[in-house]
Amino acid sequence: MARKARQRISYVLPLANSPGGHRLGVNGLAIDTDRSILYSGGRDGLICAWDLDLDLESHTSDNENPFTSPEDPSAKASKKSKSSYFGKQVQAHTHWVNDILLAHSNSALVSASSDITVKVWRPHSEDSQIPTNIGLHSDYVKCLASPGAHSDWVASGGLDHKIKLWDLNGGGEKLHIDLGENETKGSVYALSVRGSVMASGGPESIVRLWDPKSGRRITNFVGHTDNIRDILINQDGDTVMTASSDQSIKVWSVTAGRCMYTLTMHNDSVWSLYSDHPQLSLFYSSDRSGLVAKTDVRECPDMDEGLSLAVAQEHDGVAKVLVAGDYVWTATSSSSINRWHDVDTRKEVQSPESVRQQRGSGIVSRPKIPSPPPKETPTVNGITKSQIPLSCVLRISNNAAYPGQRPRDIEVATIYSGTSARKMSEAIVDQDLGPIIPFHDLPEETIEGQNGLIKHVMLNDRRRVLTLDTAGEVTMWDLLRCIPVKSFGKRHLEDVMPEVNTTESVANWCGVDTRTGRLACILEENYCFDAEMYADELDIENAGDFRDDQRINLGKWILRFLFAKLIGEELERDAKFRQHLMANASRPTSLRRENAPSSIQLPVIPPSFVDEDDSVITPRPTLVADGITRPPNTPGLTIGSASPYINGATTTLGSNRPATVEEGTALEKRTSQHSQARVSSDRASDYFSSNAQAKSPVDGQSKGPVTPGDTSLDAATSSPVDADKEEKSGSLFGKKFRMNFPKKLGRTSQDVKPAVVDEISEDSDKSEEKEDKTIRDNFFGTIQKIRYDYEELIQHGPTQHLAPGITPSLLNETPLLQPPPYTTVIIQEDRSDLGGVADLYRGTIGSVGNDADMIERTGPMWLGDLLLKNQMPVKEIPKVSFVLLPYQDLLPSIASPDGNSRLNANRMLRAKKVLAYVAERIETPAEQPNFDIVKPEDYLELFCQDQLVAHKTTLATLRAHTWKAGGDVILYYKSNGKRPELEERERVKKENEGTAKTGPVLHT
Repeated sequence: MARKARQRISYVLPLANSPGGHRLGVNGLAIDTDRSILYSGGRDGLICAWDLDLDLESHTSDNENPFTSPEDPSAKASKKSKSSYFGKQVQAHTHWVNDILLAHSNSALVSASSDITVKVWRPHSEDSQIPTNIGLHSDYVKCLASPGAHSDWVASGGLDHKIKLWDLNGGGEKLHIDLGENETKGSVYALSVRGSVMASGGPESIVRLWDPKSGRRITNFVGHTDNIRDILINQDGDTVMTASSDQSIKVWSVTAGRCMYTLTMHNDSVWSLYSDHPQLSLFYSSDRSGLVAKTDVRECPDMDEGLSLAVAQEHDGVAKVLVAGDYVWTATSSSSINRWHDVDTRKEVQSPESVRQQRGSGIVSRPKIPSPPPKETPTVNGITKSQIPLSCVLRISNNAAYPGQRPRDIEVATIYSGTSARKMSEAIVDQDLGPIIPFHDLPEETIEGQNGLIKHVMLNDRRRVLTLDTAGEVTMWDLLRCIPVKSFGKRHLEDVMPEVNTTESVANWCGVDTRTGRLACILEENYCFDAEMYADELDIENAGDFRDDQRINLGKWILRFLFAKLIGEELERDAKFRQHLMANASRPTSLRRENAPSSIQLPVIPPSFVDEDDSVITPRPTLVADGITRPPNTPGLTIGSASPYINGATTTLGSNRPATVEEGTALEKRTSQHSQARVSSDRASDYFSSNAQAKSPVDGQSKGPVTPGDTSLDAATSSPVDADKEEKSGSLFGKKFRMNFPKKLGRTSQDVKPAVVDEISEDSDKSEEKEDKTIRDNFFGTIQKIRYDYEELIQHGPTQHLAPGITPSLLNETPLLQPPPYTTVIIQEDRSDLGGVADLYRGTIGSVGNDADMIERTGPMWLGDLLLKNQMPVKEIPKVSFVLLPYQDLLPSIASPDGNSRLNANRMLRAKKVLAYVAERIETPAEQPNFDIVKPEDYLELFCQDQLVAHKTTLATLRAHTWKAGGDVILYYKSNGKRPELEERERVKKENEGTAKTGPVLHT
């Protein structure tokens, strides 16, 4: 059986008061002309729908009514600019959306993303908020293509060197074309389909033609020298137009099998092409410099005689250009989308002579107040343009002459317009005509986007993150409360970080990214439970309800309240199930197969193969008082003796010190109804064992819940032999799985099995039933285990009361959190075979209760165990080794008789616990408890690297920020003078022994 893919939980923090729209750049555009809706796909993973409220019938084409008067009110109304407004949006992907297109008569929007998925969104259906996955690649999906608006399939190409055809009706993959793993540049960046021809292109600079029905390669076109970024095919399928990063657009003849024209109107990498003309005689192109060009070669016998105009100039590279009616939309790396008015290429182009005359007259006399233009003269952006200015005309190719000029010699033209030296800002039409000036200097409308996050830094406390957005604003976020806590304005991220960072070391428990413009946190089973924080260091209401040194697991805490509504829903379902089970105790439960026979006929086994005395023993899980098997909790703050470090080798030594009691042992050791203490595998070698648990608290009362596994600090009394036995019994396998194996019954070779009766009784069938039940490896598997426990209890006693088997963590373990209900929650699965991550579920904190059925199917079992049974995966506790020495031997040593002062303890152990351990070792135990005794941290001090250690500093922080070196951390303890009798006692002892020792000097 194949191993189940690893699953993880992600949650995305919502932006405060964020309206609709993109937060990062826009990569894809598609338009529904029937409904006047513009769709956009962005780098934030969003797909947005914009209501244009525009007449998308073209008035600059041949269909324009020649009898329409400019003074006609209806004509004026149609040309009046209207504002677009936000319609709806959907978070379709978790990475960049690279391309989108409309299919199924504009009822389905297909999107390709860098999250390796191809999805379809039906914005006009009832479940419009749920894009469905129709296919997967093994790398980024870069482009899409469809043979027509009514087609039932689409093609996608990606960086995995594959082209795949997908059935839009749910049929999955229809065809698979592999460009070859041996092709180092076989990625697909451009794709187009028309009729029986499909064309693809990429970094190998080769245009490949395919048969979309069979996947057979038809031919190749070689001629480009750089990445092919976009492809168009005419209606007949005999002409292919390609745009490349080599700054050229090439027109290929399929029948002739060669390049017919090379167009060089651009001076930078050409990124996008658009044309709705059947023969591609009128097309639009855009490049990396932001130039948008319109080229008209209609009624031209030679394409070099066509007209190419600079329509607009964007500030960033134009990734997509789209045209409908009289309007042009451009998508760039900005989160906004610009709309420009189209240019009528049928107008007369201004002559060079008139340009020179205008310049000359302007030098002689320039009126201060210009004359008003005539009423019948059209205006664009407030500028009167009755003709096409010569300054916006582009030279369509190296072989073409400029308008108004005689054709130049080809060699001279090549010198003047070589693509290697020509730049848009330096492009000269003539020595006297000046640089290229686009027809429009401002867009007609801008669909405003929002500011998205583009950079982040995790602070040392691992629960706060600094982010930088596209507007330059720096904000600090709380990963537990899922809200921004402070804004620092427009500053450098590196300048703010030292002001808010802390000197503490917390284990990594979540991954953070901002690739969709929002802050996303990723929780994986293997590390999301590694980080713990002390309750007194967290901003928690009613902090007095917690014990002094209580720790809270950060991963467990946030997951408990991300799925709080799911837990509530499962509690309600569990109550109904138990009620139904009790009411039908005498009937088969819902977990048993319907119409199951009460007995099974088996063939008779010969008596010679039967043992009379032996019987089959069915292993059963060990049950605690509430009828539920519980795993052990996390071990706590235990200081254990470490083997002395000699010449790089470590030897295991036993401890023969007498047991002592540390300050922490006064706390009552309790476990909640859903957990029990886990025994560490190295308990036998610890200085402190669980002997003190039998002792009562000092004040006779409980001081609140104990952090799971927070054991008392006691000296180990076991011998090395006993320790070895205990270590063997607590092996890693046994400790991890906690299996209870039944004892084997002795049998000799002469023993014979008892005869098996023909009919197995109903009671025997019940005893075997649980063995036959299959537990699903998902969230519902946890519910199954709970319900099977109910069923077993009912079998033992039908009238027995069923206590709830769902026991989520209580508020004393996971204090109340109230993250925003619209925080996005995602369940994902690693697809190692495909090289990416696939979304299994997407919802919000407010919707997880309603989506319980979906989460039960898609959620991992470890999530169910955590939420419903308060069980975390068993994991070895990381420890820190350190050496504890008295400063200048002024106080007694805590070393063992063999001189070993090397210890190890949980990385979260605080310095005051170390001082309490020292006090237990050097103090004389009192016969009667003294409640007014001074705390060890009040008269003892701890030093590391000549620095006084704060009482709340953990061993992990000491190693990371104070020790800053490898090997064991060396700590010195000394008295601060409040207990002078301790030093006096040691001095007298040394005098009596006649010894004088000098320790290392501590610089204070």
